[in-house]
Amino acid sequence: MRMSLAQRVLLTWLFTLLFLIMLVLKLDEKAPWNWFLIFIPVWIFDTILLVMLIVKMAGRCKSGFDPRNGSHNIKKKAWYLLAMLLKLAFCLALCAKLQRFAALKLAYVFVPLWALLLGGMAELGYNIFHGHTD
Repeated sequence: MRMSLAQRVLLTWLFTLLFLIMLVLKLDEKAPWNWFLIFIPVWIFDTILLVMLIVKMAGRCKSGFDPRNGSHNIKKKAWYLLAMLLKLAFCLALCAKLQRFAALKLAYVFVPLWALLLGGMAELGYNIFHGHTD
């Protein structure tokens, strides 16, 4: 399953728009929905991304795949998988905090997001400075 760039952009904008509409309705107190329901567009979008990522990673296990053509690629895919799981953990912790299911401190809710941002900065620094020899 290969999506074109236009399809990916349209899908991203659609789920973002749905999420923002539901969020505004919840914050304006027009909809008495559970916070986990508000995040349904985020869950669906993340599920689609996770399935596509896992399918690409599983494609490396098929016979006839030459591992020399992309050893760095599997590390990047593993980072993407970890980043998606960190984002999922942050969203779940945020919903649990907002719904008052768990008496979490706000600092603990943001730990997965901070780890995601630090990892993103590390990857950015690696991509910028890797291969530069002065």
